[in-house]
Amino acid sequence: MNRAAHLVLCFLALAACGTGSGAGAPAAAGPAPDPAGRWALAIHGGAGTIPRDLPAERAAAYREGLARALALGAEALARGESSLEVVEKVVRLLEEDPLFNAGRGAVFTHVGTHELDAAIMDGRDLSAGAVAAVRTVRSPIGLARLVMARTPHVLLVGEGAEAFADEMGVERVENSWFDTPERREAWERAKAREGEDRDTVGAVARDVQGHLAAATSTGGMTDKRWGRVGDVPILGAGTYADDRTAALSATGKGEEFIRHGVTRAISARMALAGEGLEAAARALIHDVLAPGDGGVIGVDGGGRIALMFNSEGMYRGAADSGGRFEVGIWDEMAAVPRP
Repeated sequence: MNRAAHLVLCFLALAACGTGSGAGAPAAAGPAPDPAGRWALAIHGGAGTIPRDLPAERAAAYREGLARALALGAEALARGESSLEVVEKVVRLLEEDPLFNAGRGAVFTHVGTHELDAAIMDGRDLSAGAVAAVRTVRSPIGLARLVMARTPHVLLVGEGAEAFADEMGVERVENSWFDTPERREAWERAKAREGEDRDTVGAVARDVQGHLAAATSTGGMTDKRWGRVGDVPILGAGTYADDRTAALSATGKGEEFIRHGVTRAISARMALAGEGLEAAARALIHDVLAPGDGGVIGVDGGGRIALMFNSEGMYRGAADSGGRFEVGIWDEMAAVPRP
């Protein structure tokens, strides 16, 4: 499908399906409860230029961090927890891991502070919550969940999001709590125009009831300025979930994911063109985006998982009720022991 046809398809999707911007949106006609108790989970820890000569101990640390998060989510899904609860739980854990650009370990802005974004979406009725440019909230994904559950809104930003955090009594930290030596070093390199970090963390899940959910959290782009907000808290760009199609979480060059509405477009191709998750994700990542722009993870209503990227690597993992439990960084996906 060429780009013009892709744009027409996305336009029709918006007209036909609506945006479903929050609680009270029409419920998706999701699948019936699965008597086989099937579940599926995919996670990511960012995509981009990941050097293949990454020190072995560093690569092992990333794989261990991914495996811990994957095990947490897999165990919860196997117990029958909802996909919404699980993706929040998994992303909270990744936010606490200083290896990843979300929560502790978030990248530095141009002025040497941290501004964090997050979003969560429930595929059952398209309910969603998001926050952007928060500075003192320990778990941005937790605050995003509260936006969904406790307000009529979808996205709160900056001082307004911080004021909402005050009302909710969520855990707060000094902005410097998010610092790590590695991120400071990356910031210094970025200021010298040697490169940028754009990593993100995310999780998508199908629970045993057949429902889908997605959650994504990030510190954004190293050395970002002027209150820049990327794709993560923009529904349909970096985060999307609909029981009728798929749950999706993106990572990479946020501006490109916003311009092309990547996660919403994948869902649209599935809904209107009848494409499967793998084919739809491949079309967006490899035919619409430019090489190196990033990647996306997804899971559909049947528990099929897609892990698609056009960058040098993507920290990622996948698990399901059939026994799959794998993580990868570059081209490989390999089974690993559960922590």
